[in-house]
Amino acid sequence: MGLFIGLCYDLKTEYIQAGFSTTEVMEFDDEETIIGLEKALGDLGHQVEPIGNGKELARKLANGKRWDLVFNIAEGVKGRSREAQVPAVCELFDQPYTFSDPLTCALTLDKALAKRIVRDRSLPTAPFIVVNNLTEAANINLPIPLFFKPVAEGSSKGITGQSLVKEQSELITTYQALHSQFQQPILVETFLPGREVTVGIIGNGSNTKVVGVMEVIFTDQAETEAYTTLNKKEYLERVAYKLLVNTESLAIQAEQLALDVYHTFDCRDAARVDLRCDADGVLHFLEINPLPGLDHIYSDLPIMGRLAGVTYTEIISAIVNAAWQRYSILQVNEVQPYNHKTWQRGCFTAGS
Repeated sequence: MGLFIGLCYDLKTEYIQAGFSTTEVMEFDDEETIIGLEKALGDLGHQVEPIGNGKELARKLANGKRWDLVFNIAEGVKGRSREAQVPAVCELFDQPYTFSDPLTCALTLDKALAKRIVRDRSLPTAPFIVVNNLTEAANINLPIPLFFKPVAEGSSKGITGQSLVKEQSELITTYQALHSQFQQPILVETFLPGREVTVGIIGNGSNTKVVGVMEVIFTDQAETEAYTTLNKKEYLERVAYKLLVNTESLAIQAEQLALDVYHTFDCRDAARVDLRCDADGVLHFLEINPLPGLDHIYSDLPIMGRLAGVTYTEIISAIVNAAWQRYSILQVNEVQPYNHKTWQRGCFTAGS
């Protein structure tokens, strides 16, 4: 039996038409993403109703509208708690929804707070400070090279070829440029020069599984210091993706660290964890995204699924199942039939 699913999202074109800049809407979804997600949910036998953004969700809930499940990919517009807005509205109206709760969504968007939690858990993350003004920028005492990024942005916003600072003289100008553009504190951390991987995770509790460990390999056309905005935008020319086999040492390390981080933040249903190696090859936590991108073509989680032989529809199915099981309303085998596919990494079965 299918579910009645409301789809909550921030559509990029709507905000552009309302006067937002391309930078402001970078995290939002294209129409093709919404169409792809609607199709996948429909193919699974669910009835899908597009809701729109968080304000539309609040209006409809206040007017008595309800769904079996809200599938939430809305990022929110303003504030460091913007990703928590839709989950908070859903909880206010006792509306079941996908992905993490308001606390997790707010905490993980603030990269410095997230790193503090990881560090307090004795998990590896690069040394860092948060810079709030020019005086603090001039007195940064971490060893160079350093990496600068806005403290509470996603989709690599503010991460460019200029984010890597190799000279003391660049500290103030780099801070000024980022603060002027984003009007928020800047996270400064020790640069990690090694390999970069991203880890996809789906599930809850003892059913949490790793989808894959995908290495991000920069081509000779890429900005090699990081997975920058430009690298993501022009990924076909600038980036190659490789799914690491689960017997490889780096993959084993990455899986364990990513799962530790996922459970530390009490993530729900799915997330993506970004990690990078230091000069000695030791993996460190970069950040976690509890609302992973779900464009069927270019988002990292679907890409690693394709590399593992898992379809986009099966990924969406597993996320819906994970969320539905949390609410214990129906048995998962009543919801959808995709329980036959074993993921290539050997550690995840869709529908489990």
